[in-house]
Amino acid sequence: MGTHRILFRLLRFFPPNLADLMVIGVYFLATILVGWLFRRKAHSSSEFFHAARALPTAVTAIAFLAANCGALEIVGITSASAKYGAKTLHFYWIGAIPAMLFLALGMMPIYMRSGALTVPEFLKLRFNESTRTLNIICCGIMMILVSGISLYALSQVLRTFLGWSFTQTTLTAAAIVFLYVSLGGLSATIYNEVIQFALIILGIFPLVFFILSDFHGLGGVASHLQSSMRHTWAGVPLASPHAYPMDVLGISMGLGFVLSFGYWCTDFVLIQRALAARSTSGVITTPLIAAAVKIFFPILVVLPGLAAAILFRAQPGFNYDQALPALMIHYYRHGLLGLGITAILASLMSGLAGNINALVTIWIHDVYRAIVAPNRSDGHYVLMGRFSTLAAILLSIATGYLALSFNNLMDYLQLLFSLFNAPLLATFLLGMFTTWATPKAGFWGLLLGVLSSIAHNFAYRMHWITYGSDMSANFYGAILACTSCFLVTALLSAFTAAKPREELVNLTCWTGTHQGVRMPNAALALACGTFATFLLLSVVFR
Repeated sequence: MGTHRILFRLLRFFPPNLADLMVIGVYFLATILVGWLFRRKAHSSSEFFHAARALPTAVTAIAFLAANCGALEIVGITSASAKYGAKTLHFYWIGAIPAMLFLALGMMPIYMRSGALTVPEFLKLRFNESTRTLNIICCGIMMILVSGISLYALSQVLRTFLGWSFTQTTLTAAAIVFLYVSLGGLSATIYNEVIQFALIILGIFPLVFFILSDFHGLGGVASHLQSSMRHTWAGVPLASPHAYPMDVLGISMGLGFVLSFGYWCTDFVLIQRALAARSTSGVITTPLIAAAVKIFFPILVVLPGLAAAILFRAQPGFNYDQALPALMIHYYRHGLLGLGITAILASLMSGLAGNINALVTIWIHDVYRAIVAPNRSDGHYVLMGRFSTLAAILLSIATGYLALSFNNLMDYLQLLFSLFNAPLLATFLLGMFTTWATPKAGFWGLLLGVLSSIAHNFAYRMHWITYGSDMSANFYGAILACTSCFLVTALLSAFTAAKPREELVNLTCWTGTHQGVRMPNAALALACGTFATFLLLSVVFR
């Protein structure tokens, strides 16, 4: 019996009632109200696109974490846990914590000293206009596709609970996101992410309680799992990508280094939130606070995925992306069911709004204002930002259909990151931590890194090369892309002219003036404590 048939059968006996629908309706109205309240603080381009860099650290830290709590975090991780088991913990620990700490301590000071307002602008300052243009194209494609994933996941949830079609779902969600993003800009987006994060906790925590009660603790859950799904490292071969779903080399290098550092250290959606903090210490501390919270977040998403693997494994053709809605129907009652639905909707709309806002910021700041229409009034750019928000949402609706061909959102997301973020990581590492990487080498290295990853994925889809799983293919594709970009950039740098050292002031770790950027002692203590906790949990749950 297919997943949708299972869920509709359950809903026939327990359909959402007025209380559930009211909870969802209140949430929709609250998001629009936030946009309306912040419209007065979004008159200038600095306020609309960058929140005037004036937000409290607590707000930016929650928004930093919430921006990652979209389709990737809630639906995607639960789905991956149901498919891959406890190995999904790698996406939280080795696949997140080291990269978040490195971003805070190693890269955010350079971002701040450079004065760049966007990731593409930094690439222009460090390399050249061609590198920025290529990054804009790659970022634009990826953000639109990721936004499409959020809309697809929304349609899955609302079709399950309310019977809405894809068109009804996407138009409703897109309209709400357009209203609050276009009204309040980045400030409204970030404060809505704070609300959405609170709803995620409130909506999913009762599910964890019911699961632990039903299975009599974590030990009970583990005892019902297949042996291959109980451990993170045990039973994983050192290097056997063609025969096993995951191996040590793919996890440690592909996920633990390339994909995680490529995502956390170069994704503008995340960088944008850290840079919105009102103080230097706040910018550095934002990713650290998020890392300290994220290290315990698997209890909310991995555990439900493991429970879904147990409860629904006997159902043939189970759609992993329906794992979280299926669990809520199984455990929740009226009112609480509405809160659970709202939690999923909040996570998905958070991811959609974050990507839409970041895409519009890059388009207006790095393309429209810099090239298409320079020297216009400040109000003109804000108006064009609002029009561009509508265009970006329409493109997201179109790309939502691409997600239909994947039965696991995490596989699809990691594919996108392996195509675009993985080579960008090598460009940033060479750009920030060397002075000899040249402008021409930066462009050609990034281009050939992207092309190599695309070629690798094409060969996999055509069955010219084989892997034990789509995820393993993503890991090794990311390794190939990053390595290709690194080697090409390093090789071409030996034969092309580097920028003079005076043009690299505040753009590398070796040429920083360190004016106004001091590392807070509290930040170092928080980083050490978080890293120690990460190591301890990795050993305990190995």
